[in-house]
Formats: sequence, C-alpha cells, structure tokens
Amino acid sequence: MPLLISVTDQAPIHANSSSAESPLLSVKLAQACERWGYHRYWMAEHHNSGIFACPCPEILIGHIASQTERIKVGSGGVMLSHYSPYKVAEQFRMLALLYPDRVDLGIGRAPGGDVLARHWHTHISPPIAKPMRNRQKIYNTFCMAACRLITPMPA
Repeated sequence: MPLLISVTDQAPIHANSSSAESPLLSVKLAQACERWGYHRYWMAEHHNSGIFACPCPEILIGHIASQTERIKVGSGGVMLSHYSPYKVAEQFRMLALLYPDRVDLGIGRAPGGDVLARHWHTHISPPIAKPMRNRQKIYNTFCMAACRLITPMPA
C-alpha cells in the first residue's frame, strides 16, 4: 500500500504579497502537489487574520478542484460553530456532485479568528451548544446523499 501524502494550506499572506495573491498561490501549490503525486490538498479556515487569507475554504476548494484533475481537495476544518450544519452539508454535497470522489469535509470547533471575528460569529449565528449533535446532522445528511465525510479524529 503506497504512502498517501497530503498538504494543509493555510493560504498565508507572504512578505511582499497581498491577501489577493494568496488564493492564486494556493491554486499554484495545489497544481504542483498534484504533479508531485500528493493524495489530498486541505484548505484551512481563518477569519479576520492579517497573515492568512482563507475565511471561506469551500469557495477556494471549488476553485482548486476546477484547476486540478485528480488530487482530492478538502477543508482542513470548517469551523462548525460559525455556520448552519445544514448549509455546510449542502455546500459540500454540491462540491462533491461537481467533483465526484474528490471532495472531503473536515470540520472543527475552534472559536476562530480574533476577538472581533468571534464577536460577530457569536452574535449573528446562534451559539452551538452541542457540537457533536451538529456533526451528527452533517454526517447524516452526507450519508443520505451517499457522499463521503472524513470524521475528525483527536490529535
């Protein structure tokens, strides 16, 4: 069995570049990883950060999938505490339909971002009292849709 290697990309904003350039660099890195035989390309989610430029991995995942042919693409942690589990499941189901057998959903529960980002997420969307129940909702939605879900494992 071959060793399957993955990359986690946080879409860093490099010195002498801008946040507008970071997603384009992520696409180039994903294309290079595909050429080098990597198995999966994860995008991390960060909010209101001056050093990372990916607050919406689901959008960048779709773009990367459109610019590559084989490499699996996924979220290295959609912060489930910020979103409706149903909406997250719908987004990733659509990506899975557009790019069959290539899209993976990784979910997280970190507060994400700085104080301002946490404030807005807390006050706009309802707080999630039971993250496991929401994870189960997403899992059930994916199972019913015959889509694959990567189950988060403790580090």
